[in-house]
Amino acid sequence: MNKRIIEQNVFKCFMVLSIGIVIGSLSIIIGTVVVNGAYSISIEMLTQTSSGGYYLGRGGGILNAIIGSLLLALPATGLAYVIGLCIALFLQRDFLHPKIALVIRTSLNILWGIPSIIYGVFCLMIMVALGIGASLIAGIIALTLLEIPIITRSIDESIKMVPIGLKEGSYSLGSTPFETATKVVRRQALPGIIAGILLGLGRGIGDAASILFTAGFSDSIPSSLLDSTAALPTMIYHLYSSPIPAVREKAYAAAFILVVIVTVISILSRTLTRRFTKFVIK
Repeated sequence: MNKRIIEQNVFKCFMVLSIGIVIGSLSIIIGTVVVNGAYSISIEMLTQTSSGGYYLGRGGGILNAIIGSLLLALPATGLAYVIGLCIALFLQRDFLHPKIALVIRTSLNILWGIPSIIYGVFCLMIMVALGIGASLIAGIIALTLLEIPIITRSIDESIKMVPIGLKEGSYSLGSTPFETATKVVRRQALPGIIAGILLGLGRGIGDAASILFTAGFSDSIPSSLLDSTAALPTMIYHLYSSPIPAVREKAYAAAFILVVIVTVISILSRTLTRRFTKFVIK
């Protein structure tokens, strides 16, 4: 048999094996969470806050963690989007020298790869220096820092896919680089921008390490930015550490809700990206 055909078949086997590992791992994780968590879900669990001291007791539900996760992730994603969009637009050749832009992009890639616990420890150091305790605002800041490189690089790559002729046409009509970037380029890159925002949201709502030290723990829904708050990832960590089976069941229930939220975000990302791609000029 031809050597090239043998190499092709070997690499096909590796590709099929890789796909099988990914799909198999995903199926096992989701199956474990669904089997153990779905039967633990009840109306009371979804409509009641935790009880028993930092949600370690058998009673109560996980409503405070669901709302806490949304209160942490949504504002953080909004802030990260505003900052990331500004950075991504500024990185384009119209505003910045390519060599400087390369350094910034490399820095963003490094920040993307930094473990989230580092962001939590960094924010904790600032909190200690300022004399601030664990709170909702501290958790939002930690998640914002975590999401900025993710959203920025996603938006940046989307903007780079905008045809150069479209920008040149805008300039020929008298538009300034700022007007072109905000009104033409941003609209053309909208599908990628939406995907980047939802990617950052999914990472933020599912991250535990960055908010473990910053958001704190609470059995109630926060009433101000300075209150501690629960979140689904940290709740899962604490509940599953309990030796009480009933408490560990709540951990699986919280994990099930988190998986559902992340799945909805992924489906929404695909749907919106496909919808807005129809209006992109190619």
